[in-house]
Amino acid sequence: MELTADLLINALISGILLAGFYAAVSVGIGIAFGMLDVVNIAHPAFIVLGSYVAYFANQTLGADPIVTAFVLSPAFFLLGVIIYRIYYYAFERRGQESLRSLAFFFGILFITEVALILAFGVDYRLVNTLYSSTTWRVGFVDFPLRLVVPFAGSLALTLGLHFYLSRTFFGRSVLAVAQDPQALQLMGVNPRRVKELAFALSIATAGFAGAFLIVIQPVQPSLGRVYIGLVFAITVLGGLGSIAGTMVGAAILGIAESFTATFFGPSWSPAVSFGLLLAALAFRPTGLLGR
Repeated sequence: MELTADLLINALISGILLAGFYAAVSVGIGIAFGMLDVVNIAHPAFIVLGSYVAYFANQTLGADPIVTAFVLSPAFFLLGVIIYRIYYYAFERRGQESLRSLAFFFGILFITEVALILAFGVDYRLVNTLYSSTTWRVGFVDFPLRLVVPFAGSLALTLGLHFYLSRTFFGRSVLAVAQDPQALQLMGVNPRRVKELAFALSIATAGFAGAFLIVIQPVQPSLGRVYIGLVFAITVLGGLGSIAGTMVGAAILGIAESFTATFFGPSWSPAVSFGLLLAALAFRPTGLLGR
């Protein structure tokens, strides 16, 4: 393929817009895995669940998917509270949160997928919005609104979480709970309650990411499996426990995948993404902005 300036710039713009979405997809894992040491591999399943909730609201009420995500975010938060309580009483309280809890989240992943298949079938589903088929053109650069709108929403979500968790007492409690829960207790804070609320917050972000996902592309119940490796790669690449690092990791992988798909074909994108992850782990095991 001929290398031209317009092709390079369009690939860069697409990568940046994709990176915003990747940050929203991964920020929940950044909280659960990076800050709480809860290996929630079912997180992508909740993202797909959020997509189907947005699809159902769009088809029945004509609601915009992102508006639906705002309205139903308390429901996803409550779902996160319930799941964490089951996880805590069944595994964490007994000190069995390693392999057994991993099987627990695998079970949630497959139960969610089967439930969506029974409810909606295996066909791909897509939403219709006012901006899905609109593209802004500035010179020779294209800005498809199906990417621009999720990018803006993802950026607002990720930056909001970053400032909230870095500048509030609750946020500092979340950062401390996995490192030294005993010290947190001495300050009059209940570590279990902090982890419960933070985990619920991570599930709430999945609802938003699901709304962004179905705006960008059609979805089907097993799509969550595609994102399992991606979200953990971004979290580890950026640095565990760092939302800013998650944003940097998402930017690197989004741009790398866009350039790879443009010049070498989309089938090479996963190889390049995980190649970058392995290189980062080889030279900086804590990630780019990890503590």
